Amino acid sequence: MNSDLTEEEMRRALFGTPQPEEQLPAPQVQVHVPEVVPTKPAAPLVKKKAAKAFTPRLKVTLRVGNEFEGKMTELIHEADTLSSLLAEQEAVKVARKKYKYVDVVSVKSM
Repeated sequence: MNSDLTEEEMRRALFGTPQPEEQLPAPQVQVHVPEVVPTKPAAPLVKKKAAKAFTPRLKVTLRVGNEFEGKMTELIHEADTLSSLLAEQEAVKVARKKYKYVDVVSVKSM
């Protein structure tokens, strides 16, 4: 292969030969623009609501209470994630705002 190519030869090899464009003067055409009068639309446009995409949800069941070895109530939290660990952490974080003791019972997909 010849390594002593000029810049022009390399350009031709990569991009091909340039097609010369014919320089024709563009005919000047006057376009008549009609006057635009704003009018109210006959009926209001109705926007279509996009269909909601499927969001994965997990149901986390917790036992919560404020007394040590006291009365525990069951709490269900729904998380919008596929990760059971993230769903569990989110549910515990929300439950800790109101309750002192939190136990995770189960994490199930809905």
